[in-house]
Amino acid sequence: MGDIMNTAATPATLRAAATPIVIVGHVDHGKSTLIGRLLYDTDSLQDGKLAQIVESSRKRGLTIEWSFLLDSLQIERDQGVTVDSTRIPFRLGEREFVIVDAPGHRQFLRNMITGAADAEAAVLVVDAQEGAQEQTRRHAMLLRLIGIRHVIVLLNKSDLLDFDEAKIAQAETDVRTLLARLEITVEAVIPASARDGDNIASRSDRAPWYRGPTLTEALADVPPPASRLALPFRMPVQDVYRFDDVRYVAGRIERGTIHVGDQIAIGAQGQVATVAEVCRWHAPVRPEAGAGESIALRLEPDLVPDRGDLLFPAHDPAAAPERSARIRTRLFWLRSEPLHVGESFTLRLATAEHDVTVTSIDAVVDLDDLTLNPGDSVPPDGFAEITLSASHAVLFDPFSPGFGDGRGVLVDRYQRIVGGAPLIGPAALPEGGHAIHPTASRLDAQARAAARGHDSAVFWLTGLPGSGKSTVARQAETDLAEQGIQATVLDGDTLRAGLCSDLGFSPADRRENIRRAAHVARILAESGQVVIVALVSPLQADRDLARQIVGERFHEVFVDATLETCEARDPKGLYAAARAGKIPAFTGVSAPYESPEAPELRLPTNGTTAESVETLVRFVTGEVGHA
Repeated sequence: MGDIMNTAATPATLRAAATPIVIVGHVDHGKSTLIGRLLYDTDSLQDGKLAQIVESSRKRGLTIEWSFLLDSLQIERDQGVTVDSTRIPFRLGEREFVIVDAPGHRQFLRNMITGAADAEAAVLVVDAQEGAQEQTRRHAMLLRLIGIRHVIVLLNKSDLLDFDEAKIAQAETDVRTLLARLEITVEAVIPASARDGDNIASRSDRAPWYRGPTLTEALADVPPPASRLALPFRMPVQDVYRFDDVRYVAGRIERGTIHVGDQIAIGAQGQVATVAEVCRWHAPVRPEAGAGESIALRLEPDLVPDRGDLLFPAHDPAAAPERSARIRTRLFWLRSEPLHVGESFTLRLATAEHDVTVTSIDAVVDLDDLTLNPGDSVPPDGFAEITLSASHAVLFDPFSPGFGDGRGVLVDRYQRIVGGAPLIGPAALPEGGHAIHPTASRLDAQARAAARGHDSAVFWLTGLPGSGKSTVARQAETDLAEQGIQATVLDGDTLRAGLCSDLGFSPADRRENIRRAAHVARILAESGQVVIVALVSPLQADRDLARQIVGERFHEVFVDATLETCEARDPKGLYAAARAGKIPAFTGVSAPYESPEAPELRLPTNGTTAESVETLVRFVTGEVGHA
């Protein structure tokens, strides 16, 4: 069975592989135009492409539009925006490149992460007249996050400045200062006009003062990708196959080499096996393989690794990967809502998936000055350094510029990539701290909804004491149960009789009461239940905290009863006691109640309790559905 697996690349072909170059920059600064012009100037266009561009431009009443080479989707042409990463082969003399055109619009940065992940060098396109913009700073941060080692700056549209040396020198200073803050070394800053071809493949007559390289000369000086063959062996397990009662462990070698007879360790459990055979599909039989090859290994003894297990050299601590359940991570946050401590995700690392929780947000990048500052959340499209915790040891090699090691991504429960997460290294426990590593359920929301016949959510009823929150919540619980919806009520008095019996009614204790209730509600909702919380929760900030803890399942419901109505009811005699001075800091009398600013549902009490219950039940069923 020596031909069981196909090989993607041999060590020899790996050394001659094309050099990936990513093109990045602010929208409308001319990335796609640059690539089209570059391909034209170096005779790299496919047959008929030039005529196609000319005709497409003519139909739109334009002079030749080089960007049409890349913007192949009609939506892109109509909007003038690149929305996906495009990879195109490119040649300079005998050397091959792969050019990646990465999106510039904010909402398309997610595509840039995957497009630029393996790039050896980057061309940062900056409009010489406009200078560095917000997206320029974001893309510069991404270059640092991804670990691009060689950066070339193209000051495009320099013709709009008439190639004025002083103005272009100022633009160059500004960009170099920006990149220096991120510790990015600039290989060259080139004044150019992509549309006209100035300093792309030939020197511009309009900038006789410029003595630096053209773009093609700067690209030719980019070193080839470093060989990964000399690094310690790593192979993430893709799958395990069985043929004729023989088991084969399949995967792609990420670094190093493997030979028949080598001893390898398997995953975090560290079982040791010997390589009995290196197998390929329809390829010459060889007793070794190297970085870049997709192979299968026959092991002795016949152990069965899991998908995602990492294979690495046994009995050599210096060649082993890092092993830690707490990992320092650089993060580019892609979700439209902020990231908070305590949120859980799946960390995808090569073929492995690990359940992780955000233990701490260690620093957040201020995009105005690119400094690291303390923060308790990461904004959308923000950059930060965070600590992730898993319930078990994770094997990984720390992220290193120019290599694929440690390139993780965070995935939410809907299987959406919400963050790029290169792993920096193990995170030490805080002094006097404890290793608390929450575990996430293997059942996702869809599976729970399918089992119960409805989705889950938290409905947070707030209102003055005596407004009828608990009465409405309990009756809604009964009505929902009759419809087959599993609902649980968390009532303020019930919580204070048990879980929160140690708390009083000071602002700090009220906040802690709400924090505990919110965490319980989140756990119940994650188990697939509908949760109705009935708490006065008088302050908007405390309810915002509850929303933050629960997440997107949170729905605020305002049981809107006037103070006069509640005091007239006074079912527990609390208002009377408060008026008599027997209850200090009583909400509505001697302590404030802040009405919700924008509740998802308002239940006015000018109707009957039955009407309020019916309205709440309709709202709940509309949000969670039911079989």
